[in-house]
Amino acid sequence: MADLEQIGAPTAEPPHSIESASVDDKGRLKLPAKMVEYLAATGGTQVFISTRDLRTVTIYPLSRWKHNENVFEDAGEDAAAAERVALLMKYYGGDAEVDKSGRVLLPALLREELGLEKQSVVVHVHRGLLIVMSKKMHEEQVQAARATLLQDVGALQKKGFK
Repeated sequence: MADLEQIGAPTAEPPHSIESASVDDKGRLKLPAKMVEYLAATGGTQVFISTRDLRTVTIYPLSRWKHNENVFEDAGEDAAAAERVALLMKYYGGDAEVDKSGRVLLPALLREELGLEKQSVVVHVHRGLLIVMSKKMHEEQVQAARATLLQDVGALQKKGFK
């Protein structure tokens, strides 16, 4: 949440769990109520939807996306990287609005690229952004995390994790 505060966006307590959702045959993602409430509390129902890794969908509250546009503009020596990232994010992305039923239309090219049409997905909040991925990808990540769980917990306990 500190990220949101730093850019002057309203803050809200994000949901702490990973929630199930689905993409319907028209490409609309039906967000869980907790996620809709979170978006509303962090700036409204206007969002920018894209991908940062060609594996997951990132849903940005519009204030967060505008912050990224400023980063792209002021990238200095990283201007070429900013242009490439901005190009791909705009290519796959699009502006959208969460409707009264908690649905948001995912950009067609993004849905196609990530294979998310008519799919069950999972949604969680990470650093103030909604992250959406297929159930298959989520299961793969869970399995990978299980393999190093004890080692990871031990490392974090040294930093104060309880």
